[in-house]
Amino acid sequence: MSIVVTSSPSEDDIKRIVPWILYVIFFSVLNETVFNVATPSISKQFHLQPSQVSWVVTIFILFFGIGSIMFGKLSDLFSLKHLMVIGIIIYVSSSVLGFLFRDHYVTIILFRAIQGLGASAIPAINNTIITRYFTVTGRKKMFGLVTSTFSFGVAIGPVLGGYITGYIDWAYLFLIPVFILAAIPFFLRILPKEERKEGEFDLFGAILVSVMITSLILFLTLMNLVYLACSLAAGIWFVIHLRVHPYPFIQVAILRKPLYRIGVIIGFLVFSAYMTMMFLLPLLLSQVSALRAETIGMLMFPGALCAALCGKLAGDSIVKKGARYVTIAGLGLIALGFLFIWLSIDQRIWWIVVAFMVLNIGNAFSQTSLTESVSSTLHENQIGIGMGVFNLGLFFAQALGTSVAAKLLDVSFLNFPFHPFVLKEQSFVYANVTLFLLMIILYSAFMYFLFSQRVNQISHIGDEIHGN
Repeated sequence: MSIVVTSSPSEDDIKRIVPWILYVIFFSVLNETVFNVATPSISKQFHLQPSQVSWVVTIFILFFGIGSIMFGKLSDLFSLKHLMVIGIIIYVSSSVLGFLFRDHYVTIILFRAIQGLGASAIPAINNTIITRYFTVTGRKKMFGLVTSTFSFGVAIGPVLGGYITGYIDWAYLFLIPVFILAAIPFFLRILPKEERKEGEFDLFGAILVSVMITSLILFLTLMNLVYLACSLAAGIWFVIHLRVHPYPFIQVAILRKPLYRIGVIIGFLVFSAYMTMMFLLPLLLSQVSALRAETIGMLMFPGALCAALCGKLAGDSIVKKGARYVTIAGLGLIALGFLFIWLSIDQRIWWIVVAFMVLNIGNAFSQTSLTESVSSTLHENQIGIGMGVFNLGLFFAQALGTSVAAKLLDVSFLNFPFHPFVLKEQSFVYANVTLFLLMIILYSAFMYFLFSQRVNQISHIGDEIHGN
């Protein structure tokens, strides 16, 4: 039994819904990075170590990722318009409460987590809207626009965060999502009425996944074996739960596909490296170059523009050249960006600005094309849940990469001179972490080269079978 739609949006409504989809997508992903530049100010106010203050960023990303797959599954059961309104209300309410209780770090972390959960409804439900109500051609164009908006939101976050932190106060970053309330009347009016679909949401499975991931990141941050034990226990319990639940939170069948698993691993590695640098760069410019938050934001602004402009270009390039070509080009640009940053640490700030631009162009290309490559390994009836798991992996990569990098800044493990031209002692760890991230990207590029060759071979075999 499928969802019963009692009314359908007209063609004019479909056209009018596009800017509102992009509007809410922008505000939902903005909070992934808008607090990045504010972390030095928050750290100073509450006397926190880098690994502690990183939770301002990590907790949002973590619950955004978990919430994305939760709302994606809920959108198959409940009315899209009601889920959208619920997500926006949770997002805005937690933002206002975070602002009101900004004097306590524990409440800041709590409301950042709820923010992530509410914000995650927006991309998950918009993906369902695009799939359900747009034509095949329209979907390709929309996903290109969404990628561009997503990349711009992630990249503009530090710029906007730097301006507000420098000229007003970091706490006012909590109030940015209030603007998203303007979209509620529009979605209520345009989206059709839908009846409840038969099925069941695996809430316990979602809780087990949340405990497993959160405990793992807590272990990596605090190095407390209790959290590792909790993560392992939740993971084992979840595996058992998958085998007995009729509607499991994650379907086991897609995890058995070798090419899909490889694609998820590549996406995990690439996105963790990129988002780790998004977290480290403001700290680097603040601690090593002694720049103010608003200055850091302005230096990162050209990179944000590149992200905005290249998302659509990446989508068009996939149509003309293919996902394989675009992904390799994107990974090459990301590697070049990391190399420029590594060469420029504590010496040439403007090189870092150029490197950040190159980095964002590469991410816009690789993110769009990796999504296309992974989706090509799935059957049509597996795309929804398969891409949901893929996106969960990306958000987990962000949270994990940020936590590990912050922990490395606390300890002396990588605080040794290796870069031949880095002279400042506080730069050693940043240079070494950047080099490590560069190695991850190069390894990912090699893995993708082998992965794409295998996908092409399977595609050719399929074409020959269909031809015969």
